[in-house]
Amino acid sequence: MTEKSYQNMDYPELARQIKAWARELGFADARIGKAELPEEAERKLQAWLDAGCHGEMDYMARHGALRVRPAELVPGTLTIISVRMPYWPAEAQASESVLQDGRLAYLSRYALGRDYHKVLRARLQKLADHITQVIGDFGYRVFTDSAPVAEVALAAQSGLGWRGKHTLLLNRQQGSLFFLGELFTDLPLPVDEEEDGHCGRCTRCIDICPTQAITAPYQVDARRCISYLTIELKSAIPLELRPLIGNRVYGCDDCQLVCPWNRFAVNTVEADFAVRHGLDGASLLELFGWSEAMFKEKLAGSPIYRIGYAKWLSNLAIGLGNAPYDPAIVVALEEHQHADEELVAEPVRWALQQQRERAASGQ
Repeated sequence: MTEKSYQNMDYPELARQIKAWARELGFADARIGKAELPEEAERKLQAWLDAGCHGEMDYMARHGALRVRPAELVPGTLTIISVRMPYWPAEAQASESVLQDGRLAYLSRYALGRDYHKVLRARLQKLADHITQVIGDFGYRVFTDSAPVAEVALAAQSGLGWRGKHTLLLNRQQGSLFFLGELFTDLPLPVDEEEDGHCGRCTRCIDICPTQAITAPYQVDARRCISYLTIELKSAIPLELRPLIGNRVYGCDDCQLVCPWNRFAVNTVEADFAVRHGLDGASLLELFGWSEAMFKEKLAGSPIYRIGYAKWLSNLAIGLGNAPYDPAIVVALEEHQHADEELVAEPVRWALQQQRERAASGQ
């Protein structure tokens, strides 16, 4: 794109058009923010890292301040287009009913369909292509939870919503049940106004957290967060936290389920996010019975695939250890108690002990 065309561009009109194109591509909304975050963001990030709250997510420390310096991550970036896309599948079994049945496996509802990274990235690329068709070549880069980007902070700064006390983005019209994505650009687009927070005195998300991972408003200790424990943590879940996990074997939605703003949440219309393989209410035993070949076949193209088969079995074993006593569970666990990987064998032994103690006590 030539310097002359940049100078002659009607940027307010282009910004309006970009938001309209984003909605046509299936995004619920789009907002524009500057490629700079307040110094406070860097101080908070460093304090969080210094406290070790990132756990084994070494990449958080490795990238450090780059996460809150978008113009350094992509030199030449002037403005960032933040978008959101709902993911909650209408046909999914009610979360509360699954959580209350210890025989069933609860998987975070964002992961019941296909991998959102690919869906959002492809859609953002189409948005960039559309802009290119209209104005010519421009500098950009697409992100969706795929690089050191402080996407909630950037989205909040752009007016797409505000950061809730659980640290997720909240929106008055649609709650928090959506994915975020970003298009970094070298276009001097007019930026949108930031929105004030609307959590008030509510602490429901803090109070409901099964592992007390939300240590204070707007602060999460990842080392206690079930999403971290079941997805990011490469080793088995710590002993003291296992009883608190319940039947949550991949992620956790509790802080969102209880949030008053999610009464306004909307279901997804994206076919890629529809429930696959009955994962919205499958039994722990059924999933634990999958062979590695079945795991790879059924979860190909799913965000769950990346945790690997051993971590999958490890998480499920803990769920089975927390389940009501069932002789069939004991039999299934015994088949894996001598697994080659200790990541599987140790939680299986723990689960067997829990089941046997429950049987002895008549529970």
